[in-house]
Amino acid sequence: MSKSKSEAPSFFQRIPHAITMLFGIIVLVTLLTYLLPAGSYERILVDGRSTVVPNSYRTISSTPVGILGMFKSIPLGFKAAVEIIFIVLSGGIMFGFMEKSKAVENAVGTLVRKLGLKNKHMIIVIMTFIYGLLGVAVGYENNIAMVPIAAVLSLALGGDLILAAGISVGAMTIGFGLSPINPYTVGTGHKIAELPMFSGALLRSVLCFTALTIMAYYNVRYFKKITLNPNRSLGKGLNVSNLTLSKPLNEYGLSKGNWMVISIFIMGLLAVLYGVFNLNWYINELSAVFLMVALLSGLASRMSATTMSETVLKAVGLAAPGAFMVGFATSIKVLMEMGNIGDTISHQLSVVLQGLPLYASAICMSISQTVINFFIPSGSGQALATLPVMLPLGESLGLTRQITILAFQIGDGISNLVNPTLGGLIAMLSMCRVPIDRWIRFIFPVLISLLCIAVLALVVAVAINYS
Repeated sequence: MSKSKSEAPSFFQRIPHAITMLFGIIVLVTLLTYLLPAGSYERILVDGRSTVVPNSYRTISSTPVGILGMFKSIPLGFKAAVEIIFIVLSGGIMFGFMEKSKAVENAVGTLVRKLGLKNKHMIIVIMTFIYGLLGVAVGYENNIAMVPIAAVLSLALGGDLILAAGISVGAMTIGFGLSPINPYTVGTGHKIAELPMFSGALLRSVLCFTALTIMAYYNVRYFKKITLNPNRSLGKGLNVSNLTLSKPLNEYGLSKGNWMVISIFIMGLLAVLYGVFNLNWYINELSAVFLMVALLSGLASRMSATTMSETVLKAVGLAAPGAFMVGFATSIKVLMEMGNIGDTISHQLSVVLQGLPLYASAICMSISQTVINFFIPSGSGQALATLPVMLPLGESLGLTRQITILAFQIGDGISNLVNPTLGGLIAMLSMCRVPIDRWIRFIFPVLISLLCIAVLALVVAVAINYS
């Protein structure tokens, strides 16, 4: 018997295709609407946002979802996720124009030529931390336009699209999830807990830096592995068209037209940063800026109307699978709302925590937030739904409010690395053309390492009475 026939497939090889995985979760949630009682917390408006009232959970009439309702949740999911779906398309269109102008290829080729391939490990580390810093300071979906650049850079260095996702998506997810200044998780949590905004930043900063260091180390380790043996690449067979360098490194340079396109792109990013931090811009405004950058890039490159039209359709074709996955994943959130079981899950997890020892309660609180995150992937939405319940529960267990918020941030932030219901993750992976099943195979060792570091951080927090 041959070796290939005698060896059973590994755990990672058994991970189903992304579509299969998400449809399985949809079926599971549908079944849960029959198995779990429907329930809800009372909610009040605080600064215009709906916030849970502690100790207000009550069961309501059961609302199980039938077969028709299950399939109806899919188009409703696309309707609910339309803003994120379109930013995937608009980001793809913008990158399509920049790729057509050769600005991205020439810029990356010139960068690698100047730094030299002998420094490629250093380039991977530096770029991992740069993308991590974007996650820390700028946000998550706000950085979606930066992801394809990592794809071109990774391939130019001799890596693959999986490495590109590690450099960009992995680093930004970690940076955003564990950021000491994350306005959606830490900021919302501190407001609910009535703590000074972004207080306790030192421990969070150390945790975030350590996590990004682990990500950078793993990226370099993976790169060395596939360099020695290309057959071990998890990116084999992925579509790399229009992402690879088309000529030798010594032939690369930047033309005036390339500089114009790059300048337009940088001005677009500066406009996004100003709008996000000063004008409360979000997804739709970012999509509009991306489309403006695409149009201006086409004009600066002197493309004809026909060429620009063909570029739009080609870019949409490449971005469409990722856009579909975003809508498909959002169906799960819609199902939870149809069955009224989201609050039930949050309530039951809080009940389990009661009576646990001090250190175990902090760790289990983070685990419970991880479970909830798969059903409520929005960081601020999860904070508003769970922290009003978890904060008084934590105090009754002997945990400070700062520890409860840290446990929430860790549970939410780290699990985002493998959360198939998180639209932003699916969207950015699609910009790297990486399906989530292959991503999970790549990132799983990092996830385990980060969970160990997170447990240590929680133990330290309890030991020092973190406040």
